[in-house]
Amino acid sequence: MKGDAPRAEHELTLLKGGVELFPAMVQAIDAARSQVMLETYIFDFAHSALSVAEALERAAARGVTVRVVIDGVGTGEVPEAWHARWAAAGVRWRVFNPAHGWRLLVPRGWRRLHRKLCVVDGDVAFCGGINLLDDHHDPNHGPLAQPRLDFAVRVRGPLVGDVHDTMTRLWWRLQTARKLRQADPEGTLAAVRAAANAGVEEPTHSRRMGTGVRASLVLRDNFRFRRRIESVYRLAISQARREIVIANAYFVPGVQLQRALIRAARRGVKITLLLQGRYEYFMQYHASRAVYGPMLEAGIEIIEYEASFLHAKVAVMDTPHGALSTVGSSNLDPFSLLLAREANVFVRDDAFAAEVMGHLRHAIAQQGRRVAPDAHLRRSLATRLANWLAYAGMRLMIMIAGKRY
Repeated sequence: MKGDAPRAEHELTLLKGGVELFPAMVQAIDAARSQVMLETYIFDFAHSALSVAEALERAAARGVTVRVVIDGVGTGEVPEAWHARWAAAGVRWRVFNPAHGWRLLVPRGWRRLHRKLCVVDGDVAFCGGINLLDDHHDPNHGPLAQPRLDFAVRVRGPLVGDVHDTMTRLWWRLQTARKLRQADPEGTLAAVRAAANAGVEEPTHSRRMGTGVRASLVLRDNFRFRRRIESVYRLAISQARREIVIANAYFVPGVQLQRALIRAARRGVKITLLLQGRYEYFMQYHASRAVYGPMLEAGIEIIEYEASFLHAKVAVMDTPHGALSTVGSSNLDPFSLLLAREANVFVRDDAFAAEVMGHLRHAIAQQGRRVAPDAHLRRSLATRLANWLAYAGMRLMIMIAGKRY
């Protein structure tokens, strides 16, 4: 990554849900001539996500280099049938941190690959919050009557090179680890050299220039960019003048991020939070509600999305330098901000921000329920206890992991 400051000459397309993302990815992969790289937390080899698995298979079969990295918890192992199909076609894949059983009790096992990235021929990249999972299906809850709310962005321009570089670095780190496990000294040395050179490896094709939209790739990992995404959020919130709208699936901000939002609200910025309204996971659902009180007291409006599961991680803020919006994989909770590899695209463009804002306003008006401060105060003792137990449990896990939040 070449820095957080947005650079010009990008062409961006906002994509809502897998229904728009998957066909766009398939089109790009089917046109690939040299290389496809893909990373995802969940790769569900079923329903509409199958189209991407099949496109990767076709690309590898015609000689394109295809590298796939999936998370060891979100996806686990590639299903046996697809293991055989991908192997026959020549698709190469690695599993990030394949922690199972008791290993998930160890803090090292909590580090996850949560980002969703794809780059094709160094020409086009995709980044967002959308897993390779059908919009109408949930692994834990089954069929969904309404599609999951989530977004991604297709990008052409300079930051495609940043996506390529960061994905290449991870691939060669995983290759190094694999060679070490295989006790292969020569292979390990080759992988180490490749990892060292990964940041300067150039995509095969030239990077296309776009319409002048300014954008940047902002990463979070456990090496160089430990708090980068949170820092960019806090800076943008501190600069906001009139309005902030944040849609986030798992919203449990740390003390500094809470203070930034509250200070902005107290200086007159209108802040709206669109948050998960349906029960998905105990800890995230209840811990989020433990921080509602200070937000509501500061005059921040909280809307719970109830039509389906909210999985979006997007935001729009007005700043002295123009509208700033973000689309990415990072939740505003400690697991994303302190433990997971995440990737967000930040965009400084009024038209793009207006498009994101239009989707959020529609979701708020048509499919959201406002949390009334007095109703929140009247919640039952059992609900309060669940809220604080979940919040305390989350903070305890972060302390055990050696993090401050």
